[in-house]
Amino acid sequence: MFTKSAKEFKDIRALTVTGMFIAVSMILEKFTIPLASSKLNFAFLAIAVIGMLTGPVMGFSAGLICDIVGYIAFPQGAFLPVYTLVAGLQGFIYGICLYRKQEHFQVFGLNEHVSLIIRAIIARLLDVMIINLCLNTFLNMHYGFIPEQALTVAIPARLMKNIIELGADIPLLLLLLPAALTAYRRAFGNSMSVS
Repeated sequence: MFTKSAKEFKDIRALTVTGMFIAVSMILEKFTIPLASSKLNFAFLAIAVIGMLTGPVMGFSAGLICDIVGYIAFPQGAFLPVYTLVAGLQGFIYGICLYRKQEHFQVFGLNEHVSLIIRAIIARLLDVMIINLCLNTFLNMHYGFIPEQALTVAIPARLMKNIIELGADIPLLLLLLPAALTAYRRAFGNSMSVS
């Protein structure tokens, strides 16, 4: 999987599609909804599509690029490279869960979209648990964005926020990913990448 994903860097259509979805991510980032203790945004949708179409290596790189370009386009506070690595990890998660899985649908006895839906839900849950609840909470506490005395209030609030967000995030993923896969195949044929 990693070798095939790394080969996507040599594929012009993969680079073009990745660049296009990085731009989509920036547009979605612009429409971030600020909340009391955090923000609500749907830029992860573009990263999920990149991970599905180009894999974990390109997904990781796209996550890094999205974070850097997002900071340049919409600067807020200091630039902390560790958050950029976390953004790369998000693309890596979607790539691991979704890349080239359409080749194995019949092995599971499920049709293509059902398998994609299950994998998308797993990917989003991993993203929320690993990135949002664990890494970002730890980093926010480490850098003083969440004071230690407020930690007992912040963690339940972050948990509730992420549970509520999942109510919107998962249906959006379930609509977007099959549509993106279908559009990609119509545009470029059934092959997902160079071999």
